[in-house]
Amino acid sequence: MKRKGFFLLLMMTMTILLTSCWSKKELTDLAIVSAMGIDVTKDGRFHLTLQIINPGNVAGGLQGGGGTQSPPITIYSASGDNIVEASRRASGRISRRLYYAHTNLVVVGEKLARKEGLNTLIDGLDRDPEFRNTSTLVVAKNSTAADLVKTLTPVDKIPANKVLKTLEFTERKWGENVKTSLQEVMKSIESPGRGAVVSGFRLVGNPQQAQKLDNLQESEPAATLRASGIAVLKQGKLVDWLYGKPARGTVWILDKIQGTDINIDWAGKKEAIAYQTVRQKTSVSAQVKNGQPHISVHTRVEGDIGDMEVPVDITNPKIITKIEQSLRKEIKKELRAAIEHAQKNKTDILGFGEVVHRTRPNQFKKLKTEWNDVYFPKLDVDITVEAYIRRAGLRNKSFLSGVKENQK
Repeated sequence: MKRKGFFLLLMMTMTILLTSCWSKKELTDLAIVSAMGIDVTKDGRFHLTLQIINPGNVAGGLQGGGGTQSPPITIYSASGDNIVEASRRASGRISRRLYYAHTNLVVVGEKLARKEGLNTLIDGLDRDPEFRNTSTLVVAKNSTAADLVKTLTPVDKIPANKVLKTLEFTERKWGENVKTSLQEVMKSIESPGRGAVVSGFRLVGNPQQAQKLDNLQESEPAATLRASGIAVLKQGKLVDWLYGKPARGTVWILDKIQGTDINIDWAGKKEAIAYQTVRQKTSVSAQVKNGQPHISVHTRVEGDIGDMEVPVDITNPKIITKIEQSLRKEIKKELRAAIEHAQKNKTDILGFGEVVHRTRPNQFKKLKTEWNDVYFPKLDVDITVEAYIRRAGLRNKSFLSGVKENQK
């Protein structure tokens, strides 16, 4: 009898705990947001631009019902005193519930990044339980976030995927951009004495043409999106842009380069030898002597010969050694340029202060308040580079060397 009573009580308890479908979300009731653009209006309000996926058009191409063409995305926008108000105001224009769980891209307009900064909007995004803080964050270069979000892109039907994949592959192959998530930006801003870096994206071409289906029907689109530099954030606000070698040197010191190409001069010819990196590792250490911090940067890189525009006998070990020495000088020059640029901006985007804080926490307490303005700009940094050539592609002997020998 006691046993039957126990099982009866257990079943009643399980019945109470069963939640059934109380939180169900029907797909036909959801508007899936793939990208969000945030700008600031003239009166200081937030302007939200939402890129919403049209599932049927994505699955079936650009052909809609009855043979008419329709885009894979639809754009809705609204303004508010904060992003929560702007999002809720947008509901008055959409017949479905905005669903942010698949929002993988957040675009911030350059004007907003410079004027207001990212701190306020980051708080609103991170506070939303549905929004993922692993979403990628980019800054619109010389443009509004709305123009970027509205752009239709070829190859990738969903424009947000175009931006994400471009950042992923340029980080893997070139190294002058970095794919940064909302969570990483938050950690950088919260770290004592540290700035943050965010990749920039710009619209190349006419913004009005970028929103038309005609833009997708040309072999060379009149308007497209392109990765453009790295935004430097100090206390959450945009203060500068990095391009070229300072940008790549910054990514290098942050140990986020997956692959790139280094060109060196040889035999009087500029950038005659191309060196492709295969793997690299950068480490940063810190010391404090007599109240003054000292930083050491060490990087080790291995790679292959990719191209030679002059005859070079790479079967000679001495020649290989000389090429490696030239590579070390070139890489060291880029790292030094990145450090000097950051010191000029008085913004520690390289994380040196964080290294000092991690290794010498008690001593960093005395430096923290004046780190960016006093100590970081005058910081003494030692750079050590190891560069090695591991392979030479499918041939050892240079093709140009063979041509030169046959002409004799």
